Amino acid sequence: MTSRKGPRREGYDPRADRSPRRVEEDVPGVSHHEPIGLRGRLALNRMGTFDWDLDSGFMNLDGGALDVFDLRADEYDGDPLSLATRVPPDDGLRLDTALSEALQHGNPSYGAYFRIRCRDGSPRWTHSQGRILHDAEGLPYRVIGIVREASGELADSALVRSLQRERQRQTIMVQQTTTALSRALSVADVTRVLTGTGGALRFGADALVLGLVDGETFEVIAATGLTGEVPQELMNAPLDDTLPLSDTVRSRRPSFLGTRGELIARYPRLRPYTEMLPTGSAAFLPLIAQDTVIGALGLLNAEPSVQSTESRNLALALASVVAQSLQRATLFDQEREFATGLQATMLPRRVPPIPGGEVAVRYHPASVGRDIGGDWYDVVPLPQGRTGLVVGDVQGHDTHAAAVMGQLRIALRAYASEGHSPETVLVRASRFLSELETERFATCTYVQADLESGALRVARAGHLGPLICDSSRHIDWPEIRGGLPLGLATSFGHDHFPETQLFLEPGSTLLLCTDGLVEQPGRDIARGIEELSAAVRAGPGDLETLADQLADQLWASPGPEDDMALLLLHRLPGTAGDLTPRLRLHVHQADPSGAAEVRSALRRTLDQWRAGSVSHDVEVAASELIANALTHTESGALITMELLPGSPQRIRLEVEDRSSQWPRRRSPGETATSGRGLMLVEALAHRWGAEPRGSGKALWCDFVLPDTIGSVY
Repeated sequence: MTSRKGPRREGYDPRADRSPRRVEEDVPGVSHHEPIGLRGRLALNRMGTFDWDLDSGFMNLDGGALDVFDLRADEYDGDPLSLATRVPPDDGLRLDTALSEALQHGNPSYGAYFRIRCRDGSPRWTHSQGRILHDAEGLPYRVIGIVREASGELADSALVRSLQRERQRQTIMVQQTTTALSRALSVADVTRVLTGTGGALRFGADALVLGLVDGETFEVIAATGLTGEVPQELMNAPLDDTLPLSDTVRSRRPSFLGTRGELIARYPRLRPYTEMLPTGSAAFLPLIAQDTVIGALGLLNAEPSVQSTESRNLALALASVVAQSLQRATLFDQEREFATGLQATMLPRRVPPIPGGEVAVRYHPASVGRDIGGDWYDVVPLPQGRTGLVVGDVQGHDTHAAAVMGQLRIALRAYASEGHSPETVLVRASRFLSELETERFATCTYVQADLESGALRVARAGHLGPLICDSSRHIDWPEIRGGLPLGLATSFGHDHFPETQLFLEPGSTLLLCTDGLVEQPGRDIARGIEELSAAVRAGPGDLETLADQLADQLWASPGPEDDMALLLLHRLPGTAGDLTPRLRLHVHQADPSGAAEVRSALRRTLDQWRAGSVSHDVEVAASELIANALTHTESGALITMELLPGSPQRIRLEVEDRSSQWPRRRSPGETATSGRGLMLVEALAHRWGAEPRGSGKALWCDFVLPDTIGSVY
């Protein structure tokens, strides 16, 4: 190659339009444009050659190769093992493995990176590339190759890997942040994501501050990673340029600062709070959604740095994700506020007092969705001192379910207030729901409670039955017959809801609830019922405290996806022992409603006496005897009912009138419209008879109580 002293006038010249630095060359002859041989060219590029005779084991290294291994000529005797002073064992094994695999598989060449230890102890990356030569019989006998210094090459590769790792880290940050925020429904959920464990780290920061625009003020709603709490005067401040977040909102531009000193210099108002702020870089990003600035995000680091373009773009992308999540969450909170307000108007505003007992109610909306559903409770004052207790659930978790629930609750309350039996109340409610223009159905449990006697008449429409906890903390889930859900029962022609009679002893508690208290997705409801039983058994004696504990422990802690209604009724111990052994009532002949009132009073007393199935017989017999007295005499009737001692225990019913004419048992024909009263009395009573009573007479009849019931008294 012939060189020129002056620059070339044609072709490519890398020196053109450049001003190369003048350097004094330390390679002899090079500066004088002398020819450079092949080995000289290799040596100039930190490269040398080797020739390895496999038969003799001698490996020749030229001067360039010795330089790569940092060896002098007198330090190498041609034995490859003498290189062990420079090549660490692990790297020597790596090089030997590459050669062995090439020989085993018949590959013509091999190559490997390995480290050497230089004279001064510093490491140096090296690369060896060899060509395997074979004799006439195909056996390897010689390896010719090159070795070269590769530290700079691998340094570039390490930089590439570092950049790749950084990009991978940034991608993971975006994915984790986006995933976490996608599950956030409310503004509170968004702040929990940002300030929770690893929240600031998702943004590659050590501290984070989040605020929202509220009219002409800026309000900080979340902060994490700062030393101490944010002072109150910084939590809520006017929109001006004295604070970084509010300044970012006003300018709509991000701000990137390298150190805490730069931050304080730009915003002197922060000087009194210097110790609270990290010492490193900071980024303040506007949160823009649909071209509206809704807030700002501050990211602070402990280490000073000049943020790269990629880091800034990443921060802006994450701020955009946060802005969209906050906008969605704000709309959700507005909808939830409307929905919960609607739900509140649908539920009773107050619970009426109950003589002889106390009631506690709780309602919690679902933790997902619009936080509204069809669960409801109600406490209805009934005639003759009784109380109606209702817990139900309309299908669905939306405003339509709440609207249907409101209509159904009012209708059911109206039917109950008229004094109808539990079965009749549910039948009418089912027909009402089926006539609404909706495809929703509802489950419900209705209890007609008489705390004076402790009698409970229960009807169930596809709903969970009641729990009863007595004064000794024994838990019972009594078997309650039930019908189909309201609405479906009428549609299928099976609107029948059989009643079950229970008794609530003094000091006992009745619990009604919806399935949101005991059921969770993916879990057997039987487990929830067991947990509820255990919680009631171990719960506090105070009814309000017990209601709070059940709501907090069983419903709120798992974060359920269903709403929940809970109703607790406690019968006060003071009602114990108020047994009425005798009842006397008078029915005036001119009072058409008197007979119905007497039957109601008899029924309540019979409930108190635990008469069970005998109650119906007594009530029918009383109706017939009262009707005879009012129809066939010119006076009213005096009704007496007593609980007689002895074994077996008996109930005696007497109906006295002022007529001296004795009753006569008749045998009416098939078409007769009267004459069957005494036949019914004779069929239902254990025995019956008549006695003279001064100016009149009294008809009496006895009813034997079952031993299992009568022995209670």
